Formats: sequence, C-alpha cells, structure tokens
Amino acid sequence: MTFQDVVSMIAGLCVFMFGMHTLSASLEKFAGGRIEDLLNKMTSNPIKGVALGAAVTALIQSSAATTVMMVGFVNSGLLKLSQAISVIMGANIGTTATAWLMSLSSLAGNDVSGIMNILNFNTVITVIALIGIILAMFTKSDRKKTVGNILMGFALLMFGLNMMSAASEKLKDVPEFTQFMTMFSNPILGVIAGAVLTAVLQSSSVSIGILQSVASQTGTITYKIALPILLGQNIGSCVTALISSIGANKAAKRVAIVHLYFNVIGTVVFLGLFYLITAFIDMPIVNEQINAVGIAVIHSLFNILATALFLPFTKQLEKLACLTIRDSKDDEAKMPILDKRLLNTPAVAIEECKNVAYKMAELTHKTLLSAIDLVGNYDSKTAAEIVENENTIDIYEDKIGSYILQVASKDLSVNDGQAVSNLLHTIGDLERISDHAVNITEAAEEMHDKKIKFSKAAENEMAVMTAALKEILDMSLRAFLNNDVALAKEVEPLEDVIDGLRTELKNRHVERLKTGKCTIELGFILQDLLTNYERVSDHCSNIAVCLIQIKENSLDTHEYINELKKLDKSEFMDEFNDYRSKYTLPERR
Repeated sequence: MTFQDVVSMIAGLCVFMFGMHTLSASLEKFAGGRIEDLLNKMTSNPIKGVALGAAVTALIQSSAATTVMMVGFVNSGLLKLSQAISVIMGANIGTTATAWLMSLSSLAGNDVSGIMNILNFNTVITVIALIGIILAMFTKSDRKKTVGNILMGFALLMFGLNMMSAASEKLKDVPEFTQFMTMFSNPILGVIAGAVLTAVLQSSSVSIGILQSVASQTGTITYKIALPILLGQNIGSCVTALISSIGANKAAKRVAIVHLYFNVIGTVVFLGLFYLITAFIDMPIVNEQINAVGIAVIHSLFNILATALFLPFTKQLEKLACLTIRDSKDDEAKMPILDKRLLNTPAVAIEECKNVAYKMAELTHKTLLSAIDLVGNYDSKTAAEIVENENTIDIYEDKIGSYILQVASKDLSVNDGQAVSNLLHTIGDLERISDHAVNITEAAEEMHDKKIKFSKAAENEMAVMTAALKEILDMSLRAFLNNDVALAKEVEPLEDVIDGLRTELKNRHVERLKTGKCTIELGFILQDLLTNYERVSDHCSNIAVCLIQIKENSLDTHEYINELKKLDKSEFMDEFNDYRSKYTLPERR
C-alpha cells in the first residue's frame, strides 16, 4: 500500500464525514420543529417512544443528536428521565439505518445486463448529486434548496465511502494489517478498539462506515472479529451524550448514563451469550468473511434484540442511573430556562424558545390582570407577587433574547427565520406590558395608602376601559400562542377604540374637575392609569401586527397599519364600529 493510497483513504474519509454532516444537518432542517413536537407528544408510552426515537434518528442520521436532544429536554424540564429512556433505545435502532444505507455501496460496479448496465450504482449517485446541485443552486424555494442539500449530502457520503473502499482494497496484500486484524479475535480488544474509534470520530455511523469499507475490500474481517468491534462502536457512541451532559443538572446527566449502561450491559450480555453458544455449538459462519451487508445485519440485530430485552426494565435502568448519580439535600432546584445543547439542532431550539416565550406570555397575562384587579381592591401580597413576576419576566426576556441571537447565527430555513424575528419582537412587548403592570400596581397602592377612590361615574367609565383592555390583551396573546393571523387582524380596530376611550375619559375628567366632582390628586392617578392602559393596548397591537407582518412579509409597523386601514377600510371600520358599540361609555352626569 503506497503513500498515495493512504492519502486517498484519508480524502475519502473527509468526503464521507462531510457528506454525513451535510445529510444530517439538511434532514434536520427539513424536518424543522416537527421533531420536537413529536418527541413531546409521543413519549408517554414506551413502545411509542422507541418507535419515535428510531424514526427521528433514521431521519436525522445521528443517534448522538437524538440523545443530546434528550439530555437538553430533560435538563430544561420538558421531559422526564423515564420518557427519555425509551427514545434513547429507539435511537440505537434508528442509527442502524445508516449502516444499511452505506451497505448500498457494495452494489457499486456490479453491472447487470440491459438498462441496469447503464444505471449502475455510481451512475445513480452521480445523477442524485447533479439533481441536488441543481436544486441547491438554481431554485429560489428554501425547501427545494434543503432537499438539494440532502441529495448532495447523500451523494458525498457514498462517494467518500467508495473512495475509502478503493483505497483500502490494497490492505489485503499487507501482511502487517492482516496480523493486526487477527488481534481483534480477542473480544475485549475488539470492544475497546470499536469504542475508541467511535469516541475519537464522535460518530458511530462514520466508524461503522470505515469498518464496512475495510471488510468489503480486504476480506480479512470475519464475523467473530466484527461482532465485538461493532458492539464497542455502540459504546463509543455514548461519549457525545456524556460530554454534552457536563454542566447539566442531575436528571440530564442520568440520561447520558442510561445510554451508556444500555450499551455496556447489552454488550456484556450478548457477547457472553455468543461465546457461550459457540463454545458448545460449532458455527462455521463465525469464521467466514463478513461484508458490508453482514455488518448492517449484526448492527441491527444487536440493537433490536437489546431494546426488546431492556424495554420491560426501563424503571430498573432509571433506578440504576439514580443510584449512580444521587440526589443530595443541598441540591438547588435551579432549572435553566433554555439549554445550549439544543443549539446544535436550531429547529428544535426555536421550538423551545417558543415554548418558553409562551410561558412568558402566560405569566405576563396573569400579572397584568392581577394589577388591574388591584385598582379599588388593593392587596399587598398580590402587589408583591406582581413585582416578583415582573422581575421574572425581565429574566425571561434576557434569557430568550440571548438564546435567540445564538440561534439566529445558525443556518435557518425561511420559516425558522420568521419565527426568530417574531419572537425577538414579541418578548420585548411582553416585558413592557409587565412594566406597565407594575405602574398600575403603584397607582393602586397610592390610592390605598391615601384612602382615596374614584367617583361612581369614574368607576363605571374605567370599568368599560378595563373590559376593553382585558379583551385586547387576551386576543393578542391568543393570536401569538396559536399563531392565528385572522385573530391578530381583529386587534387593531379594538386598539383604535381604546385610544378613543382614553381621550374621552380624559375629557370627562376635566369636566368633573371644573365642577368640583373630582380632585387634582385623583386626576393624576387617573391620568397614570389611562396612560398605562393605552400603552398596554399599543404593545398588544405590536404583538398582533408583528405576527401579521411576518406572515405577509411586510416591514415597517406604522406603514403596515396605515396600509391595513386603507386596503381593508370597510372590514376594518365594521370591526371598529362593533367594538365601539360594545364598549360604549355610560351617559355623562
């Protein structure tokens, strides 16, 4: 084997790894946040969890990515350890799809008669690569570009595998290599070699691909040698999750430990059974040469049988992980809002941002309603909770904003980019609404401390304003939570009505002030309340308009609102008049 052959093998490995990365990243981008939705909806049942883990891993071509996602979900409190275990087992099954995919390379060069002589493996892969390049470079659709990247990733993976196979073919003529491979007839050395190779490459798919290419071309690897190496590669795949769990909470660390225990115990059990059976039963196949398909078969059988064996004992695996990583009395129940491990899967990270932003919206809704209720019915305990909630909402904005900026630096689809933009704008408005909630609380506290209250007429008028404010708040947040553009379009007419109510209430206060029915002191408080109410409605409008803008690819907010009123003037005025009739102030007294 010449130096050029070594260079060719390394080049093939580089192309192969780049192809694997491109394929995995593009598949993940294509799937988007649907991965996260499925993981959250289907983990209550262990069998569904296994099926889901297998499907997701086969889709994104990486058991490590799925396991790291599980670490992130458990760390952020979105999943329990018991839910994650079945998904991890399924991920081990799903990763076998890669070995089957790579075994297709064994077809290369096997021409058959007729049309199949033209459509041999290399020709098909070339066509796939060509289609991928056309879609990626010459189409405008983001989705088509992603499909093109998927096809190119697959083609690169196969080209790299063929390059490695061609370069490793000459290894069969190297006596030292043959002697080296016979060392792995010792199962312990085989397991260690497989684990170390996978740990270094950070990918069981890549290490299995190398094993497949060497086995297919050299003819020096038997079933007996390949089995412990394959099982060791499964153990080595745990390293990525173990590394990702550093700095995580104990529940997340247990996810990585469960993954390790599953593969280690499975390896011990199945190697023990294999050598026990071969000690009493003569099985000539174990000394026969193995090829790429044989490796894929062993890889699949081990992971399927291991899952079938351990699935009934998920609770025991969970207990074992808890015994390994014990809780202590001094542990602080601090849960990070978002997990940086999910940044490796941007679509999933965005979905988690949405989930946390939804919690922020719900807390904002609760906080403002509590503040409004304090006007005329003050309670110091509730006031303290409002201030505490506002501080929490500030933390939400800071954490989500910082996290979103990190997500935005990734390669995002058009839809994901829109989601990022919407979140960045909305969390700012939510935080400002919570600030106004504190301002309203302070006004209520001043009224309580000074033992003053509005006149009956002012109370009735404020009740109308308050009802309108509660509706616009509820409507805008429901539109945000449900991504409901139709509902969002109903917000702006009500916001105009609230603007009108504010103006009318100020005028009525001035009249009462002139007749001595109201005091200047109460007037200042009323002015503060009206200003805060009106500004809350402005932020509700911003939330709704931002949602509409992003869906309709509009830009400037004020320009958009003006265009909305011009283009849909009839519909807008109908809704405006309906709200104005609904929120009519009582007759002046």
